[in-house]
Amino acid sequence: MSDLLQVSGLKTYFPLPAGFLGMSKRYIKAVRGVSFNMEEGEIVGLVGESGCGKTTVGKTIIGLLPLKEGKVSLRGQNLEEMNKRERFAARKRMGIVFQDPYSSLSPRMMVKEIVSEPLRTHTKLQGRELRKTLVQLLELVGLREEHLERYPNEFSGGQRQRIGIARALSLNPDFLILDEPTSALDVSVQAQVLNLLLDLHKELKLSYLFISHDLVVVKYLAKRIMVMYCGKVVEEGSSAQLFSEPAHPYTKALISAIPLADLETPFKEIPLPGTVPSPVNLPEGCSFNTRCPAEKIDRCFSEEPALRCLKTGRERQTEKGSPEPVHAAACHLL
Repeated sequence: MSDLLQVSGLKTYFPLPAGFLGMSKRYIKAVRGVSFNMEEGEIVGLVGESGCGKTTVGKTIIGLLPLKEGKVSLRGQNLEEMNKRERFAARKRMGIVFQDPYSSLSPRMMVKEIVSEPLRTHTKLQGRELRKTLVQLLELVGLREEHLERYPNEFSGGQRQRIGIARALSLNPDFLILDEPTSALDVSVQAQVLNLLLDLHKELKLSYLFISHDLVVVKYLAKRIMVMYCGKVVEEGSSAQLFSEPAHPYTKALISAIPLADLETPFKEIPLPGTVPSPVNLPEGCSFNTRCPAEKIDRCFSEEPALRCLKTGRERQTEKGSPEPVHAAACHLL
C-alpha cells in the first residue's frame, strides 16, 4: 500500500486576548506536534479524553481550522503549498462526518439541498442527473428517495447521521474524517452506523481517520490506534498491541476504565489523580507528570518525551503476511 495522507509536526494554537497592562499574548496549545501517515484503505483510530485535541487534528487536516506549523500532504502534495484552484480541487478528495447529527444539518434545508450542496459547488450536475446521484447516495446509506423532500427534524438521530454520511460521500472522496460519529446516538443505533461505515469502507475502498473517546468502538473499527493526551500522541500501535500490551501509563489507565462484560472478573481500574492541565499553561517536561501513577524520575519534570519505537513492528509479519504497525510510546520510564 502507498501513503494516502502524511501529517508532519501538526500544530494548532488558538490565541487568547491580550492580558491586563499589555501582557504578552498567550495561546491555547490544542495540538502540539502530531505526525502520522495513513495508507490507502486504512482505518486509523484517534482516541483520548475530551479536550485532548483529537477533533482539532481532524478539522485542521481538512482545512476547517488554520494550521500554525507543520505539513499536511495528500498523495504527496502539500496542501499548504497549493494555490487556490488546486486546494479547491483537493477538497473533493476529503470528507468529514461531524459528531452531532442535530447541529451539523441545517434545519432550513431539505435533505436534497443538504446532500447536493457539495455537488452543486464542485460539479456541473443538474436536473435528472443530479437527482439520480442523490437517490444513489441515499440508498447507499440505507435511506430512500422519498426522504429527499423532508427536513432534518423529521428524522431520528441515526437517520440524520446517515444523511451526514451521504453528504460526506457525495464527491467520492479518498478518505473520511469521522469525528465521533456515533457518540450522540443510542447504543443499538451506534452498532448500525458502525456496521454501515464498515460496509462502505469495503465497498468504496475508503480510508478513515476515526476520532473517538470510546476505546471499545475504536477497537471494533480500526486496525491501528493513536492515543492523544494534551495535544500530543503518547502511544500508537495496532489495536491488538494496545489492548494486550499497553505501554504508556495513560493508555493503561484508559483501558483499565473499560467496563467488563464478565461480572465475576474483578474490576481493577487505575485511578488518575488530579485533573488535566490547562493547554494554556502546560507543566514542564512530560505533560502527564501531574497525573502519572507510575514512579517518576527527574527527566519526567525537565524533558518532554518523544515517541520512540518499542518493537520493530513493521519488520515482523502478521499471519496474513502484512506488516504489523510500529508500537511506539512517549515515556521516559520505558
